Amino acid sequence: MIIHNLGLDNSVLNQFVLELRDVEIQKDAMRFRRNIERIGEVLGYELSKIINYETKTVNTPLGTKEISVPKNELVLCSILRAGLPLHQGLLNYFDKAENAFISAYRDHTNHDIDFEVIVKYLASPSVQDKTLILADPMLASGKTLENTFNALKTHGRPEQIHIVSVIGSNQGVEYIKNVFPKNTHLWIAAIDEELNDKSYIVPGLGDAGDLSFGLKL
Repeated sequence: MIIHNLGLDNSVLNQFVLELRDVEIQKDAMRFRRNIERIGEVLGYELSKIINYETKTVNTPLGTKEISVPKNELVLCSILRAGLPLHQGLLNYFDKAENAFISAYRDHTNHDIDFEVIVKYLASPSVQDKTLILADPMLASGKTLENTFNALKTHGRPEQIHIVSVIGSNQGVEYIKNVFPKNTHLWIAAIDEELNDKSYIVPGLGDAGDLSFGLKL
């Protein structure tokens, strides 16, 4: 796996991450969603640099000009519900992408620390020979991304795979290295040191879905 940890470089991206983590600023759900969206835009811009391009000629009022533009067929797949703001940020830049959505959640059957990731809903076009972008803001254990990838296998085999996350854990990154093809790219804004006993990222930022859309039962 090729890892692009953009938080290691000085850029405005780190300001967005700081505000996501801040216990006071993150109380503003609209700002929280917007910061995730902006991070999606930054990560999407960096991702766009390594996809395939072709030259097209555009007619201007005064002549013509050749410009290199992306030619990949993209499928942008987000994990509900936390992935929606990140999806929007990517879609702002990849506005011609096809879209897929999947519902995946942790099932703590006995209300203990062990859990199973359950996939109940998938709406996706074919990903055969296309560029698949998987958007999940929190890469904690990596099991959600694994189950999402397995569910999408029924829709074809993509030519390229890119994973886009806001914050991940070292454990989660190491886990998905063994799940995805070696040429998969991970685009991420920060990687934290550990998971706690409930598989939440520490220091992380809390529950991205709840902070974006409110508490759930």
